[in-house]
Amino acid sequence: MAKAMQESSLLGQLEVEVEIKAPAAKFYHMYAGRPHQVAKATPRNVQACDLHDGEWGTVGSIIFWNYVHDGEAKVAKERIEVVEPEKKLIKFRVLEGDLMKEFKSFVITIQVTPKQGGSGSIVKWHFDYEKIDEKVSHPETLLPFFAEMIKEIDEHLLSEE
Repeated sequence: MAKAMQESSLLGQLEVEVEIKAPAAKFYHMYAGRPHQVAKATPRNVQACDLHDGEWGTVGSIIFWNYVHDGEAKVAKERIEVVEPEKKLIKFRVLEGDLMKEFKSFVITIQVTPKQGGSGSIVKWHFDYEKIDEKVSHPETLLPFFAEMIKEIDEHLLSEE
């Protein structure tokens, strides 16, 4: 994957990586197969996830999220762009919502890989974005938000066993 995206200060990439105890397939399935369960796993961060068009976990499907970030209620409408079960990878493009007030484009890639030589997995949350102008800051505050979400989903998955 080419990392030569610094042709403009408006373009950026961020990534958060969290080690979890749940198996990779289980965490991946939470986002690919039943993202509406995310609200149950992390209710302080995500209040709802509704399917607006298509089917859960299929390319082209439209998903609507209600979430709280930095103490404010926010929304995001996303389209699933890529689903690769063998790589446990899913990619969402944000179409509408609060993020689009500051960004021309915002793509979220989630990939879960089994941990080498042990149980558990590594969850990687990667953002590719383009800011609308120089005044917009890079969305670093999303990193602790997603890290906390990942940990709460992990606890939820382990409690289901």
